[in-house]
Amino acid sequence: MISVSNLELRAGARLLMDEVSFRIDSGDKIGLVGRNGAGKTTMTKVLAGQAEPADGHVERSGSVGYLPQDPRVENMEQLARERILSARGLDDVITRMRTAEEQMSSSDETVQARAMKRYSSLEARFVAAGGYAAESEAATICANLDLPERILTQPLKTLSGGQRRRVELARILFSDADTLLLDEPTNHLDQDSIVWLRDYLQHFSGGFIVISHDVELMERTVNKVLYLDANRCVVDVYNMGWRNYLTQREQDEARRKREFANADKKATALRSQAEKMRAKASKAVAAQNMLKRADRMMAGVEGERQADRVANIRFPRPASCGKTPLFAEGLSKSYGSLEIFTGVDLAIDRGSRVVILGYNGAGKTTLLRMLAGVAQPDSGAVIPGHGLKLGYYAQEHDTLDTERTVLANMKTAAPELADTEQRRILGSFLFTGDDVHKPAEVLSGGEKTRLALATLVASSANVLLLDEPTNNLDPASREEILAALRTYEGAVVLVTHDEGAVEALAPERVVLLPDGVEDLYTADYQDLVSLA
Repeated sequence: MISVSNLELRAGARLLMDEVSFRIDSGDKIGLVGRNGAGKTTMTKVLAGQAEPADGHVERSGSVGYLPQDPRVENMEQLARERILSARGLDDVITRMRTAEEQMSSSDETVQARAMKRYSSLEARFVAAGGYAAESEAATICANLDLPERILTQPLKTLSGGQRRRVELARILFSDADTLLLDEPTNHLDQDSIVWLRDYLQHFSGGFIVISHDVELMERTVNKVLYLDANRCVVDVYNMGWRNYLTQREQDEARRKREFANADKKATALRSQAEKMRAKASKAVAAQNMLKRADRMMAGVEGERQADRVANIRFPRPASCGKTPLFAEGLSKSYGSLEIFTGVDLAIDRGSRVVILGYNGAGKTTLLRMLAGVAQPDSGAVIPGHGLKLGYYAQEHDTLDTERTVLANMKTAAPELADTEQRRILGSFLFTGDDVHKPAEVLSGGEKTRLALATLVASSANVLLLDEPTNNLDPASREEILAALRTYEGAVVLVTHDEGAVEALAPERVVLLPDGVEDLYTADYQDLVSLA
């Protein structure tokens, strides 16, 4: 499994944690929790061997399957099915078998004979690697993660970010790894797939660490908790399930508060007495000893832990605009012979609130990218109205330049603002001090979300295009997003699986993809949100 001893992690010069030791054994189902930026993603990268610790040791035995928040695949021409089967090395064997099959039909007897011999050898390798049973297992996983045949036969480059992430999750689960490291595995899953994944992890025989803000996933699957306290740079280990962990944390905080109050009361009394005694030379030594005793008493209690800071997320005051700042007429999109959607018309009026629903792969993200001007339709047009100022939040953080710093990204988004104002906005999103000089590529998923949202605040946008804005956020930051949605005065076009986000938006209209049907939003559509 995985053994960690005296681990020290840093983000640049900032200490995230030190002297951390724990093990992941078979049957250990560990929830890794803590606020955005506490080091959860950094830890999983180190455990997976994709990053080096500042100090300490990580020993691995057996195979490890790692699902990062933002999977990167070098060969984007690879078919989705081949990518999944590559987890057990079956992709290459199957490709070569298909080539041999074609050559077996050759009119050249020599080519035909060689192909038959090669096919026989390849098939033996295929069967030895699990073969047809493995293909069936992969197909079952794909079906449960809403990856139908039409997606599996497409190159990765044609898939949405959510589809590619589900392909990577299918690949990790199919890998038959002894230990799983899963960073927000429920992102981009519909409700049926989430329910299936919970059951899969419940019955998984190996060990795993999961980072997730899905409370029910944690409650149903976790039997241990690692809590990263960013204020103290340590990890607390709770050998218990999720509900017991929450109760224990609450009790620990209450106990620390009581112990600190009692110690403070006694130390204050000792210091007061010492001050009275110091005036007499004969009692100066005794007074000094009392002060030392008071200091030792306070050093022996931890006290109530400092509360985590919460980002102050507010969307911009929208710039003035015409009655309908954004139009779309006859939008369509296909990848090869696969039609995604066709004939979509949309009019976004000033201050209107629209939610886009549809099954995974129906083109929700693609439509938002077209409205934002970062993707072009096959036909139709997006027409800006009078005074349009767009603000676009991409679920894969595509609007960020990951090679530049946090502050440099803000300067690009709002060059008209003074440096102090740019830093003030970043500070309200918890980027303070040296944090503004960190490259965006080293940020966690939650931190990237906060940075992308910070650039929106500086935009004075009157139409916001939001693609899964609550993904990767801790509960407190998510609540801030929902509060910002409720109070924003401009127009919003929202894509989300988060029922709470739709409730906060209180949409007037819904667009259903792939058909492009537009309707008034009613409570009847709420059940579709988590399934979309």
